[in-house]
Amino acid sequence: MKSELAKEVYSWIKALAIAFIIVFVVRQFLITPSIVNGESMLPSLEDGDRIIISKISRIDRFDEIAFHAPDSDENYVKRVIGVPGDTIEMKDDTLYINGKEYQEPYLDKYKERLGPEERLTDDFTLEEKTDHSVVPKGSFFVLGDNRWISKDSRYFGLISEDEIIGDVKMRIWPLDSFGFIQ
Repeated sequence: MKSELAKEVYSWIKALAIAFIIVFVVRQFLITPSIVNGESMLPSLEDGDRIIISKISRIDRFDEIAFHAPDSDENYVKRVIGVPGDTIEMKDDTLYINGKEYQEPYLDKYKERLGPEERLTDDFTLEEKTDHSVVPKGSFFVLGDNRWISKDSRYFGLISEDEIIGDVKMRIWPLDSFGFIQ
């Protein structure tokens, strides 16, 4: 009887240890949950949204990424605007990357509320904000979607690839917004 109980306890301990190791490996190397703090990514992501971050995804232009903030002990979520080799200019609320005009449909809700002379994003060039004419290798230029309040590369400069936690792939809370990030 005692040996059966010992086997059962051992079996449970072994199962729990294996589950713990799997969770540790997945969170450390593949994906991790996080919480959005603040309103800098409105309307795309809201304060308090629970998200899943992929640590193995390739980072591309317009991805929403989480990274260690260069100006605080927090993590930030912002949108990648410039990847290595890009030139960036914002002129008359229009984004130009490598001289080509890019639409930013994720900003449409804000732009609809603007008056005829109002701008969501002030004019700037990459060089004015970072002292670089092109985004250097291993760096990214990021902006928040809520351009009026976002602390982003316009304020703290480029983000090093080493500071990136991962690519935001999914919102898991609130449930009515559950789904993959476009």
